[in-house]
Amino acid sequence: MREQPISEAVENDERAKVIAYHRGDTHAAIDTLLEDIRHLRRQLALAEGAMSRGMTRGWLPDYDGR
Repeated sequence: MREQPISEAVENDERAKVIAYHRGDTHAAIDTLLEDIRHLRRQLALAEGAMSRGMTRGWLPDYDGR
């Protein structure tokens, strides 16, 4: 079974729920999602600083989602 890219894993229903949560304001929905991305990148940077290379067996975070 191949791994799905994030864009394929997102369902139309999920998009509709995000927009509905923001009462149809797509700009607000995008702003919220971008803030979530910034928060998660900060969390990833903190985790990277706290982890030892041995603990992760050489794994390094990928901030670009490749």
